[in-house]
Amino acid sequence: MDELLKDICQKKKYELERTKSKCSFQTLEKLLPKKNNRGLKKILNDSQKNKNINIIAEIKKASPSAGEIIKDYVPEDIATQYEKSGAGAISILTESSFFKGNIEHLSTISQKTNIPLLRKDFIIDEYQILESKIYKADAILLIASVLNDKQIIKFIKIADEIGLDCIIETHSENELKRAINIDYPIIGINNRNLNNFTVDINNTLKLIKKVPNDFTIVGESGIKKFQDIRLYNDAGVYNFLIGESILTSKNIQKKFDELLNK
Repeated sequence: MDELLKDICQKKKYELERTKSKCSFQTLEKLLPKKNNRGLKKILNDSQKNKNINIIAEIKKASPSAGEIIKDYVPEDIATQYEKSGAGAISILTESSFFKGNIEHLSTISQKTNIPLLRKDFIIDEYQILESKIYKADAILLIASVLNDKQIIKFIKIADEIGLDCIIETHSENELKRAINIDYPIIGINNRNLNNFTVDINNTLKLIKKVPNDFTIVGESGIKKFQDIRLYNDAGVYNFLIGESILTSKNIQKKFDELLNK
């Protein structure tokens, strides 16, 4: 794990210690809502099966690579625009120190939209899984570069028990092999290297060849135009997690129309 990724995870540990001192794991268990879920896994599987383009549109204020992306950041307004524009789901970056997110954005956006919400964060503790459910997420991201196989398997089990879907995020061939062996049906392939935050749009295209047909793949990062999506479609990828190219566009609806070739 590179220094930046270590710093992010270390900061997350400190934050969790403070949060746990205010609200215990046992208290979270009592606060858990019913197992209702807006069905991200089904949407992703159906898009793959029916070969329909599906976009998980990401909301984030900043990132270590791009700096501040949006100055006047009102996540619920962005979310409603995403839903109207044709997003199949919304990814919300809740990490606060490096991405300027906030877990409360999940519940705020949940009240304003009807499509599935993915909590994108550095999940390193089962506490965060319960927290995600309480704040109205429908799914969580499990990053293979920060979790070992035993943790991923345990976290998937906990998520399933409380009604959350998962995406196992991979970047390298080794991480992809691990995810395939774990045998969870939804795998993200990130074109962004989390060790240095560089992007190689061909990473998914290269690794998809290693994936058996019974897995659903989500292509992540660096996808900017319909030509990119068409290239991925030709390789068998129909689900995409797209953030910066939509967030930095002057017209969200127009950008969706371009990406979906409308």
